[in-house]
Amino acid sequence: MPAYLIYALAALAEIAGCFAFWAWLKLDKSALWLVPGIVSLALFAWLLTLIDSPAAGRAYAAYGGVYIAASLIWLWLAEGVRPDRWDLAGMTVALIGSAIILAGPR
Repeated sequence: MPAYLIYALAALAEIAGCFAFWAWLKLDKSALWLVPGIVSLALFAWLLTLIDSPAAGRAYAAYGGVYIAASLIWLWLAEGVRPDRWDLAGMTVALIGSAIILAGPR
């Protein structure tokens, strides 16, 4: 599976898991929201182990840009807040950084 697909799935799992905790603590949802949240966060951690990298830190660093992009997509689709041009500029810089980390000759 390509790294960016793994990263996209990991980002979805991480954001969903974190949102479950957010919903419980900030939106007064039931503590039952924690069950899928914990499962989702475990899935996120497992997905990152699928990245073909001899160093965890490099895999996590490259993931950061994808997480930023996924968070802004979540902001727009799940929370109804459209990212502004500064959000999009930051996302672009982060994705370029991820691409450099992933594509760098080693």
